[in-house]
Amino acid sequence: MKPSTSMDASKTWPPSSVPSRFSALPLHNPRSSSKKKMSRSADANPNTISSIVSSLHFQQTGRERIEFPSKTPVSSSGGIFSDLPFDILARLAAAFDIPELWAASAVCRPWREALRPLREAMVLLRWGKRFKHGRGVRPDPKRALECFLKGSERGSAAAMVDAGLMYWEMGRKEEGRALYARAAELRHPAAQCNLGICFLEAEPEEAVKWFFRAAEMGNSRAQYSLALCLHKGRGVKCNLREAARWYLKSAEGGNVRAMYNASLCYATGEGFSRDLRCARIWMKRAADYGHRKAQFEHGLELFSAGEAVKALVYVELAVRAGETAASHIRDAIVHTMAQPLRDRAMISVDRWRPQQFQHLCHAKVTYF
Repeated sequence: MKPSTSMDASKTWPPSSVPSRFSALPLHNPRSSSKKKMSRSADANPNTISSIVSSLHFQQTGRERIEFPSKTPVSSSGGIFSDLPFDILARLAAAFDIPELWAASAVCRPWREALRPLREAMVLLRWGKRFKHGRGVRPDPKRALECFLKGSERGSAAAMVDAGLMYWEMGRKEEGRALYARAAELRHPAAQCNLGICFLEAEPEEAVKWFFRAAEMGNSRAQYSLALCLHKGRGVKCNLREAARWYLKSAEGGNVRAMYNASLCYATGEGFSRDLRCARIWMKRAADYGHRKAQFEHGLELFSAGEAVKALVYVELAVRAGETAASHIRDAIVHTMAQPLRDRAMISVDRWRPQQFQHLCHAKVTYF
């Protein structure tokens, strides 16, 4: 099974055979003036990996390129913090994102020096993504992989994930899985999730183990995959109550497929007490995030409630997304409407964009 292969966003209620597939999570990219300083010398010559790495070392003045915010001065003594063995520190920090790495680097000078390779890996990771996706440079998969591998050598779990994904896409699955396993042992949740996908066909019990670890750390994709396994009894005993709970957690984390499945759980009473209000809330949310089956079903509900214009908007969105079953309903709705109302609905469809996930948007409507 290939973690990077995209899956039809609407095929969410457990199918007969094929589980979900997805790629590694992107690296968080905070907006800070300090990060911009790190990239200036690398931007001057993106053609060699060595130029990227050299931008992190020393200028002619002898000062390190990375400067820390004035509000978080680096302690010269460090106290008991400096007593932590550097190999343990590097292992603990391997899965850090950029803000966490900066915070740890600002604790004391020994930590700052010990974490230098991981700070270098962050820059290499960013350049790898630029080369892979052609952001500001010409796409170059070979150079992207080289950046990810050099970041992996410096201990970055995120770089291991992206290198593993590229190996998987190239058909070198064993090398990809080995990198996922290294990053998973460093407690990187995306790596744990992707490793679970690697095991799902041959060793579903092992897959569930890794899904659970990543799910416990808040990875919404792993939560959704774990819920599917619990729902279908794959690699673990079927447990609808636990499946519904993990669907809901994943939905709260922004997974659109889980939003749709959580709605179905509330509507059918599988795993939850039947609650049509919650079902409608999650169905609309899945529709607004772009789930085509949810758009179709929400449109039907609106049409039944007499809101023909809104119904046409959602049903037309479903049709454009490839939901063939919605075409007949769309035509039936159109025949009941005057031309000005049709035009207004089509304008809304043309202007529609999927909502962007925000963690706080679920808190007030999930639990009752």
